[in-house]
Order: sequence, then structure tokens, then C-alpha cells
Amino acid sequence: MTKKVASTLLTLALLAVCNIKAQTDRSFEIAKNLEIFSSVYKNLNLNYVDDIDPGKTIKVAIDAMLASLDPYTNYYAESQMEDVKLQLLGEYGGIGSLIMQRGDSILISEAYQGLPADQAGLKAGDRITSVDGVSTHGKTTSDVSAAMRGQAGTTVTLGIERAGKTFETKITRREIKLPNVPYYGYVAGNIGYIKLDEFTTDAAKNVREAFVNLKKDMPNMKGIILDLRGNGGGLMNEAVDIVNIWVPKGTLVVETKGKVASKNMKSYTRMQPVDTEIPLAVVIDGNSASASEIVSGSLQDLDRAVIVGQRSYGKGLVQNILPMAYNSQMKVTVSKYYIPSGRCIQAIDYTHRDANGRATKVPDSLKTAFKTKAGRTVYDGFGIEPDVEVKPQYMSNIAIALSQKFIIFDYATNYYRTHQAIAPAEQFEVSDSLYDGLCNFIKERNLSYQTLTERMLTQLREVAENEKYDSAISQNIKELEKLLDAEKANDLQRHRTEISEMLKAELLTRYYYDRGRIVGALKDDKTIERAINELQK
Repeated sequence: MTKKVASTLLTLALLAVCNIKAQTDRSFEIAKNLEIFSSVYKNLNLNYVDDIDPGKTIKVAIDAMLASLDPYTNYYAESQMEDVKLQLLGEYGGIGSLIMQRGDSILISEAYQGLPADQAGLKAGDRITSVDGVSTHGKTTSDVSAAMRGQAGTTVTLGIERAGKTFETKITRREIKLPNVPYYGYVAGNIGYIKLDEFTTDAAKNVREAFVNLKKDMPNMKGIILDLRGNGGGLMNEAVDIVNIWVPKGTLVVETKGKVASKNMKSYTRMQPVDTEIPLAVVIDGNSASASEIVSGSLQDLDRAVIVGQRSYGKGLVQNILPMAYNSQMKVTVSKYYIPSGRCIQAIDYTHRDANGRATKVPDSLKTAFKTKAGRTVYDGFGIEPDVEVKPQYMSNIAIALSQKFIIFDYATNYYRTHQAIAPAEQFEVSDSLYDGLCNFIKERNLSYQTLTERMLTQLREVAENEKYDSAISQNIKELEKLLDAEKANDLQRHRTEISEMLKAELLTRYYYDRGRIVGALKDDKTIERAINELQK
């Protein structure tokens, strides 16, 4: 045996010994800390002044432990299985409604078309006073939602208050599957449009069918827009199959890499595409995450689509659902994903924390440049940056106040109760008389809100008093406040377009459900308008 071979074998032996020692030390640390935890809980149970709920306290401990890792690693008790089904499959056992909290009350904000809540006649604005005889006063939306959900075929009795009258309604729960493609149609005449809300089961099948139907109805279609705004993601395989609609079979879409080698995988398109030539635009925003970023990022890397909108969320982590004891489950982050250029778009580094324990964003200095298929430069570490940026539109102070104080919601509720119909969603606009009615309603409600300018003037007055300048400039501040009050009185007209769009969306949802809201919003959507312009170039 040569000295070189002997040296190599000795090095390998030392590494093996070090590795075994590290594993032994780690196993000891795990066993030690589990024993400490068990000892702490046993002593609490024996000595704490009040009785301890074991399920509740252990759940709190588990949640706190997982929260120290990342927001996506979660534990679900058996009672939360409907929540897991909703996340993964877009389905759950329930009545099919959205609820919201208003002070100590829980209100119906929307009843989904054709589902049990809608069939039972529940309307937006109805107050839920009880669930199966248990008062909802002071309960949270999570409490009430959990009480209304249950196995399909079982019943739930709701106490309802509407316009001062109370009644009870008994509703049979169904397996509720929310549509992941709530709408598809045409914009600008010959541009197809598909809205995808979630990457749940059959998302790719539904997007493919929508695209095929659009092509069938308009053979000379000039382009297609896939709208992923507000889409927080879902199943990775659905994302791969959606990309497959527009790219050739056998194309690498995403690769996952984690600690467990068996979970590492490369996902390729596996079917014949529908159309590899039609111009394609993908619309994203800051709430487009995970699977939405796989679709938009891979199509960008493959130079197959123009990405329009705002920078995406930046979630490049993959979770698996693991079965646990007593019918519980745990969702665990097992890997990171990498799109065709080789980049990972994870924006937050959960392995490093600041002095306050908060996870930090990946610094610009650590971002790496990658190349798309055609040689364009793209970067990792901060979501998908659009090819065509459209600045986000922020709500005005008065619009925020109208939303937070439910004024537009209440006005739409009253209007719906007294008007049987409005114009079709494609044609409906807020008329002068309708807007004037809203303005009068706002005045009756004595709306109050504070603008940034008002807050700045208040701060200026306080600083002037501290620095002894108040006597010199107090009159000037008063004059500015008076001028501001006069200008603020015009806010309803100054922000009429924005407020009208809010009212329009609320009314269209009441009369034509989610589809009506989407159709009505498309006409005034600046991001969609920009996407259309890109496709028509």
C-alpha cells in the first residue's frame, strides 16, 4: 500500500469517526431536550395552580417551535383537517360562504353561487347570531367558520338577523369545491383572458380547457393573458402542467433540492402542448407566490411569456404533508425550488435572524445573476421581477376609511335589498344618481378620517410647541388646517373614480357573484391594459 493511499484511507476513517460522533452528539441532544420538555410538562401538570388543558398547551408549544423555523411549517390537529383539505384541494365540508368580523358580530360577506348558503337564501350583510344554538357574539371568524364546517351531508342551523328581523335556517353541508378558474373570456376583442385563483387539484386541466375553448371560439385569437394576481400558490405538479400548455413536452420547469436526497426531483413537462407560438402574458403582483412564481418564473426563463405587473412575493420553498399520530398532520418545508435558469426566488432567509429574532431578506449583495434561454439577465433571491412593471395603485385615505368602516358595504347591502336588478356586468357603471346616493349615505354616517397631511400638521404643531416656535407660527398652522379642511371636503369628488370602482365591485358581487366582479373590473384594469398593449406589439 502506498503512503498516498494509506493517507487517504486514514483521512476517510477520521471523517467517518467525526461523522459518527456528530450524529451521536445530535441524538443525545434530541433525547436530552425531549426529556427536559417532558419533565417541564409533568411538573406543570402536577404543580400549576389551575388545571391545564393538555391538548391546548401542547399545541401552543408545537406551534411556537414550528414558528421559529418558517411560516409554512405547520401542525394540524385532527379537528383542522377541513383546513388542510381547503389548502390542498380547494375543497371542504361546509355551506359555501365568506364571513367577516364587524366588532362583536359576524356577517356574511358573500354567498357563493349555487352552493348551500346561496340556495338557503343567505345574502351579504346578513348577521350570523348563532350556530347550532350557540351565540356568535364576541366570537372570531375562525371560531364561527370552524363551527359551520363539517362532514358533507350533516346539517347546521344558523340564526340570522337581516334588516332588524331574525330567523333560523337549517342548511345541509356539502363538499364545497371552489372553482380555481372563476372566469375566462376575451379582452380587447381578440385577446384571451384566464383568471386562476389557486393551484388546487385540476387547476391545469381547467386552465387547459379554458384556453382550448377560447381558441375554439376565436381561431384568430392574437394572444392570451394568464392572471395570477393574488394567487398564493398550491400544488407544484399543477404549476408544471400549466406551463406545459405553452411549452414543448420534455422541458425542465422546476427542480427541488433539500436535505433528504430522495425528495430532490426535476419536473419536466410530460404532455404535448396546446400552443407554443401564441403570444402569452402572465400578470403577477406582490401576492403571487410559490406555484404562481414557478409558472411566471419558468415562462420568463424560457422566454415564452412577457411578465407584467409587480414583483412577486418571493416564496421558493416546497412543503410536504406528513401523516402524524392520532390522525393529525404536519406540513413541513422539505426543499427549495429552482426554475429553469437555475435561480431560486426565495426572498426571506429564515436561517438567519436579526437582533429581534426576525428573519431577514436576502441582501442585494448576495443576489446572483442568471440567464434566460435567450440570454437575458434575471436575478435570484427576491421573487419574480416583471419584464413590464406597472406601478401598484394605493388606496386613498377616504377609500380606506370607507372600507374599514363598512360604509360602501352597507350602502350596497341597502341598495341590493331595494333594487331587484342592475345592468349586466359587462355594461354596468356607477351612474351620477347612484354615486350621489352614496355621498348622501356617507354624510349621514358622519365619516371621519385623518390624512397624512393632517398628521404631519399635528406633528408640526407639537414640535413647534417643544421648540417654542408655536406663538410665531400658530396662526400659519391654523390657516393651513382651514385650507386642508376645505380641500378635504372635496375628497368624494377628487377620488370619485376610485370610490366608484369599489362600489361597482361590491354591487356586481351581490348581483352576479364573483364572475360579475371580475368582468366589471377588467374594463378599468390598468395592468390588463398594459398586458394587452404588450401582446398587440
